[in-house]
Amino acid sequence: MEAAADLRDTALLTLKFKFNPRLGIDNPVLSLAEDQDQSDPWNLHRPRFCLLSKEEEKSFGFHLQQQLGKADHVVCRVDPGSSAQRQGLREGDRILAVNNNIVEHEDYAVVVRYIRASGPRVLLTVLAQHVYDVTRAQQGNEAFPCPTLASGVRPRLCHVVKDEGGFGFSVTHGARGPFWLVLSAGGAAERAGVPPGARLLEVNGICVEKFTYNQLNRKLCQSGDRVTLLVAGPEVEEQCHQLGMPLAAPLAEGWALPAKPRCLNIEKGPQGFGFLLREEKGPDGRLGQFLWEVDPGLPADKAGMKAGDRLVAVAGESMDGLGHEETVSRIRAQGSCVSLVVVDPEADRFFSMVRLSPLLFLENTEIAAAPLAETKDLPVEDTVEPSGLAGSRQCFLYPGPGGGYGFRLRCVASGPCLFISQVTPGGSAARAGLQMGDAILEVNGCPVGGDSDLDTLQQLAEAEPPLRLKLAPRNSQGSEAWISLESGEDWPLASELL
Repeated sequence: MEAAADLRDTALLTLKFKFNPRLGIDNPVLSLAEDQDQSDPWNLHRPRFCLLSKEEEKSFGFHLQQQLGKADHVVCRVDPGSSAQRQGLREGDRILAVNNNIVEHEDYAVVVRYIRASGPRVLLTVLAQHVYDVTRAQQGNEAFPCPTLASGVRPRLCHVVKDEGGFGFSVTHGARGPFWLVLSAGGAAERAGVPPGARLLEVNGICVEKFTYNQLNRKLCQSGDRVTLLVAGPEVEEQCHQLGMPLAAPLAEGWALPAKPRCLNIEKGPQGFGFLLREEKGPDGRLGQFLWEVDPGLPADKAGMKAGDRLVAVAGESMDGLGHEETVSRIRAQGSCVSLVVVDPEADRFFSMVRLSPLLFLENTEIAAAPLAETKDLPVEDTVEPSGLAGSRQCFLYPGPGGGYGFRLRCVASGPCLFISQVTPGGSAARAGLQMGDAILEVNGCPVGGDSDLDTLQQLAEAEPPLRLKLAPRNSQGSEAWISLESGEDWPLASELL
């Protein structure tokens, strides 16, 4: 099982713990290693920018650690060979902003949501750990000055449709890019929102900054009678240059786009919602969750759902990378009112081509945070169910997209051997009803609390999903008394793989 964080080596033969990303616990292993050089080769005194891209069916390649009692958003691991490593993200970096959203004092769940909603590309503003610590010691809890683009000063994603005058622009350049566009007055490009003197960054989702003029000309000719351009006006280019910020596509505003995401707010009627959720491959070959069998006259139909729509988000949370069962559980957890973001096949193809998430172009559409509802699909056992024993209950958990269940364990010398000391908001554990202070009685039908706590941890580490836990109820004195015990061993929350 892949570890979610590596511990520093020591020069002695020691009992170490490898972090289990699903459970937020450490598995004991023996290791013999030598000291590493602790010197920091980087001397970074200001925030820096990391523009990350997901490879096919993969993540950005870093793990985000939630800090107990802190608002810090810390990179706890960077996977070798990943986009995160190539773009200079380092273990210990603090994330200050996601795209143009300052997140320094946001909840952990909000930061994860921003990153996932960014789709296949995301721009992170980060600060090196030692710089962050020194700054905090000097400034206290004051907000760190985080560079962002001013309101309205953004790159633009413009969809240009050729007319009798062509696309309405010509290109100025050197031997090789970058390229700038010269607009025809009243032409197609100007009507599509391309600003005067714009620098051309991408054509149909492909970076052209290092193209030759002939390569660019061929790319434009291949586009037919319509092309989508990522451009930056002079003001945007100047501001990004001053901030040291890349002209990144996830920062873009949409202009004259041919397709947009749709937000559907649906309230369950007497006959249900009236749609079926099914997992299948879309037009681009990507596996996703699609909406079918929309019953005429029922709430889903009245809200504007169309058969074949791809489900993009549930209550504003991206479903990208989630499997069918996890998606169904997210919907069910919301109750009788559901807010879905969907795209039709045309919009699905468009956003796949430009390699950007539809959620970046909702244009301030209000997304209800109300609970979502069950669909007409097969049941998923991820809710709290009464067990056969009075005073106890069973919970079924599926791992989230990062492999974690979203809870923290604590072990004490007396009383229940293992109990829940923290639950990640919005995680699988929270949706299944786990609460701080709950004692674990069984794991997948096997009793816990034997002579060896390590055996118990091994049971949890090796359990295959879904994870079925039998829990003892919280009592009136409950978790606060347990957490205060100094004899306890506490395992940190599972990190999120992003």
